[in-house]
Amino acid sequence: MFQRLRSVVHEFPRSFWVLILASYIDVIGRSSVTVFFAIYVTQRFGVGMTEVGVLLALFAVAGMIGSTIGGALTDHFGRRSIIIFGLLSSALTTLSFAFVPTLTLFYPIVIVAGLFSNIGGPAQGAMVADLLGEEKRPQGFGIWRVAANVGWLTGPIVGGFLADVSIVMIFVLDAVASSIAAVIVLRAVPESRPTHPAENTPGGILASFKGYGTVMRDLAFLAFIIPSVLSGIAYQQSYEPLTVYLQDVHALSAKTIGTLFSLDALFVVLLQFPFIRWAQKRSPFLMMSLGMAITGVGLTLYGAVSGYPLFAVARLSIATGEMLWMPTGQALATRFAPEHMRGRYMAYFGLTFGIATAVAPMLGGLIMDNLDPRWLWYVSGMISAASVLGFLRLHRKQQSEGSMLSPSGEDRGESPGETEQAP
Repeated sequence: MFQRLRSVVHEFPRSFWVLILASYIDVIGRSSVTVFFAIYVTQRFGVGMTEVGVLLALFAVAGMIGSTIGGALTDHFGRRSIIIFGLLSSALTTLSFAFVPTLTLFYPIVIVAGLFSNIGGPAQGAMVADLLGEEKRPQGFGIWRVAANVGWLTGPIVGGFLADVSIVMIFVLDAVASSIAAVIVLRAVPESRPTHPAENTPGGILASFKGYGTVMRDLAFLAFIIPSVLSGIAYQQSYEPLTVYLQDVHALSAKTIGTLFSLDALFVVLLQFPFIRWAQKRSPFLMMSLGMAITGVGLTLYGAVSGYPLFAVARLSIATGEMLWMPTGQALATRFAPEHMRGRYMAYFGLTFGIATAVAPMLGGLIMDNLDPRWLWYVSGMISAASVLGFLRLHRKQQSEGSMLSPSGEDRGESPGETEQAP
């Protein structure tokens, strides 16, 4: 076992592992806030899930804008500086949540925090793609997810204990973790952006933003984005809406909910690597559809079962599905992208989760506040089924045409310079 682990470590460059370490530390704080944010808002301001959904939607919309800006900045300035800026800015803005006295003031603070929440996300994804060859990227993104889930093993449990003492401490934890991650990247991760002749990016930063026109004209990539958005909307119900559902409907404590999420994370840590090694030998779109089908079963179960053991089964079903579709989706996004546009493609792919984060809590809040809360999980199952059909359609299209995964700026007849000139 140790020999196998040593072999895996040597398969990837040192910079990749340092980036993974920084990501792990950042997720410790981020996961704590993610799990207990809805509980914090409902307790602090005495509002229902509809209001929480609106706040999370504002946060997500601002996050999409921030991610879009971050993608263009990543391709223009490089990965490392944007990662560091994103970690520090998100640390400060999230910490401010603890000091907002009224719900009225909380709204603009949420928008500012959302703007900086994922500005470094495209840079991290682009750096992983830069550091690894195409054959290693699915495994690399799988390892990235394992690191995130190791963080999820720690974050919700620590956050649960802190929340039972003083729930504002989850924001302090997040700020400290993000700051430590930024220092690690600053001191130990070199820049990874591929260098290109200056004439490939005329117009400077403005041309970098104009490059999004090329992404939006990539019809094959957009066809991949649509079922990915549906996947995200279904999957995101398993976070903030689920925590409130388990607490309000089934009377689980914050610590118990935290252990449920940590069980999910432990499952991913143990099995993500063999899962992705198995999946990368098969059609990526078929693996996306299979993963979402399994995830949809887990989501639907929450509406039909009761008791911690069965909730754990549902959570592990979701975890099994996400081990297939999440890293596969990230690797697919980089396959669509020419290397000089990786930041922008990763930013656009990140919009799938941004849209999901905006829509899912509002949908969850409306259903939970106005209907039988169990209907949230049945609707989530139906949305999962729609995404499965979308990925199966892409699988059939790839089987018949065999060319839709060619990077838009490399294999479709466009030069990097022509791509950057896109209006």
